[in-house]
Amino acid sequence: MTLTQLSYIVAVDKHRHFATAAQKIYITQPTLSMQIQKLEDELGVLIFDRSKTPVVPTAMGEEIIEQAKLILSGAKHIEDMVAVQGDNLRGTFRVGIIPTIAPYLVPLFLKSFVDTYPEVELIFEEALTAEVLKGLNEDYFDVGIIATPTDKHMYEKDLFLEPFLGYVSADHELAKKDKLCIDDLYKEDLWLLNEGHCFRDQTIKICKQNNEKLNKAPIIFESGNLETLKRLVEQNFGITLMPYLAMNDYDTRCANGVVKQFEDPIPSRKIRLVYSREFLKKNLIEAFADIIKSSIPEELESQDEAMVIE
Repeated sequence: MTLTQLSYIVAVDKHRHFATAAQKIYITQPTLSMQIQKLEDELGVLIFDRSKTPVVPTAMGEEIIEQAKLILSGAKHIEDMVAVQGDNLRGTFRVGIIPTIAPYLVPLFLKSFVDTYPEVELIFEEALTAEVLKGLNEDYFDVGIIATPTDKHMYEKDLFLEPFLGYVSADHELAKKDKLCIDDLYKEDLWLLNEGHCFRDQTIKICKQNNEKLNKAPIIFESGNLETLKRLVEQNFGITLMPYLAMNDYDTRCANGVVKQFEDPIPSRKIRLVYSREFLKKNLIEAFADIIKSSIPEELESQDEAMVIE
């Protein structure tokens, strides 16, 4: 019995599909199946019922998998304790990050971090907020980068406030305004992300902020990707809201779309680094946070007039 075999059965239990599990942990499906078969032969029990789709653990398999998670967590803890000793930070550092932050923030700090801490293996995985928090609780992620508050069982480090921007089609009447105000959004059909994205919830909150009226216009346009929403606006289909970093390399007017700032107080979201263990990898977590803070645009370092949307 090996730690690798235990990690394989945990992966299959998570994804409930051998091919998907193999893909997620970067091995071939035959290798995964062979190692799990060897473990089952050694123990003399079936861990998974392969006759069902999706694959499910047997009753005994469920108990073995739960024990495997504890063993893997303990082994990881030993590795982590050793990795943070001494002057040089090293080891694996797995980061869960929400999709509305990942493609815009990571390129800003990645090279600086890798150059400063070459012995740290960074692993990023995009996931919705609920999945990031679940991964932290299960010790799958070391840290998460999210944009909403957590419960009292998590530790947080504030990274920066990120303003919301309006992105409107060039022919839209709001394109003529110098700046947007929240009232401008009440009568608009907004392009939104799909349910499950915190950015969607925050956008809707902005539309209702400090006003008893709800946006009565039918909100029927949805997407799972901010870049898709940009393209829709550029085809002269209305308006959407964007996080600041998603538009950081855009000119004020570009590609048939117009970027608009909000009047004070500027609606903003708070980007946080979250983790579930206070002392484990503490030095690495602090170094990671410091690199991010030093890499963001200067205009995000201080926002006294911001209105934080949680």
